[in-house]
Amino acid sequence: MRKIISMAVGALAVTAVSGVAVAPRAHAQAVQISVTHWGSQLYGLPYAVAMQKGFFKDAGIEVSGVLTSKGGGTTVRNVFASDFPYGEVALPAVVAAAAEGFDLRIIHAGTVAHSNVWMAKLDSPLQSIKDLEGKRIGYTSPRSVSQTTMFMIMDKLNIPRDKVQLISTGAIGAGFTALESGGVDATLASEPQVSIYAGKYRVAFAASEILPPVTQTVGVTTPEFLKKEPKKLAALIIGRAKAVDWLYANQEEAGKILSKAYDLDEKIAINAVKNMAATKFWGAGSLDVASMNEMVKGLKLVDAIKGDPDWNKLIDRSLLPADLRS
Repeated sequence: MRKIISMAVGALAVTAVSGVAVAPRAHAQAVQISVTHWGSQLYGLPYAVAMQKGFFKDAGIEVSGVLTSKGGGTTVRNVFASDFPYGEVALPAVVAAAAEGFDLRIIHAGTVAHSNVWMAKLDSPLQSIKDLEGKRIGYTSPRSVSQTTMFMIMDKLNIPRDKVQLISTGAIGAGFTALESGGVDATLASEPQVSIYAGKYRVAFAASEILPPVTQTVGVTTPEFLKKEPKKLAALIIGRAKAVDWLYANQEEAGKILSKAYDLDEKIAINAVKNMAATKFWGAGSLDVASMNEMVKGLKLVDAIKGDPDWNKLIDRSLLPADLRS
């Protein structure tokens, strides 16, 4: 079920992004955006920072809240169903949706490093990534980053698909419930779960141990909305990019913002931000096709797509600031 988390921001300002002038409005209507796993994983931290610090407002848009989901194709559907069709979505879900005929445009990169680890009970025989065969491994939802990543890991290790049972657990918290009850041998985790559950569970293996960097999430919209509201979308991109720069430079304060936005213990939130910042998890928006293709390899492994995505059609860099149009 979708949930809405609202955060208040103020009035609009004036800016110019990539040649798009964003005019001030005295009574602009606030919008709600979609961000995968808001409240449970750190994809959404730049948005929390941008709302709290006023970066969206300064760029020319008022964001009042975030719609979220358990990930995968659900977030894509949220974007299409929204009055303001924009979201930061798992790249595998976007590519799979495009292959099925959904008309989307990728307008910026989101997260650009592996964040996924799998946690097991302290006494579990699953000690490392080499112990996967015969185990039950939890992931969130079909076509999510976590499912795709697991297939990439298995392929890299030459593990046959029938040697590991992959189980969709839904939301991150449900995965830990399954782990505790014995339904899975390891479940997906990222920050802040790693910091929250340290001591009760342990990290059994991490995607970064064996896989090259990938683009995990991207900002998407529809081509119709891109033509209709380029100023608002440009403002989102520039506000988010400013938030990314700020959070790397102010990790402790960013952790405090995360604590309030996600209702986390402040020390855990600060630790989570520092851990993810060390991996350069959040990108400012530049789109790197090579790292996007790394994720596409996983989609091919699960037969979600045939052939290569038409990046020339899917990607639109027109709203990116000049320094991010690589």
